[in-house]
Amino acid sequence: PTKGDIIIDDQTINKLKRRQVPYLRRKMGMVYQDFRLIEKMNVFDNVAFAMRVIGASQSEIKERVTQILKVVGLEHKMFVRPSQLSGGEQQRVSIARAIVNNPYVLLADEPTVNLDPQNAKEIMKLFECIQKELGTTVLIATHDKEAIADMEYPRLNLGNGKIWVA
Repeated sequence: PTKGDIIIDDQTINKLKRRQVPYLRRKMGMVYQDFRLIEKMNVFDNVAFAMRVIGASQSEIKERVTQILKVVGLEHKMFVRPSQLSGGEQQRVSIARAIVNNPYVLLADEPTVNLDPQNAKEIMKLFECIQKELGTTVLIATHDKEAIADMEYPRLNLGNGKIWVA
């Protein structure tokens, strides 16, 4: 920030040392507009990848990935490849990967831009579910006002260096 601080889990992140950044990233989940799934891996392995990176055991991975795929409604597609999924399903896999390690914060960058209006609304409902059921803070950057119109939570607008509540 040009002014002020950003604090996550009692850490002022804009004052972190470079070597501390990877540990902060483990407390954050990221969802992108282009899904960023690994085509060579099935759904289970795409989600498990985030747990393998931090050294989770195989038993932890199996239990947690299965649980999270149920949360996003894809437990029945566990062993298919991303190319066999619709855009909405691919985004759900991306979300599952982002939340599998129980992040404090989930950042979503234009998560509905490549989706039809119905899938966009379903993805936004899923973000609300994640916030309610998992207690994760969800920050969504979007230009899609229609997709967020029905959301219960406060919306902040950002423009010209200022933030205001919508």
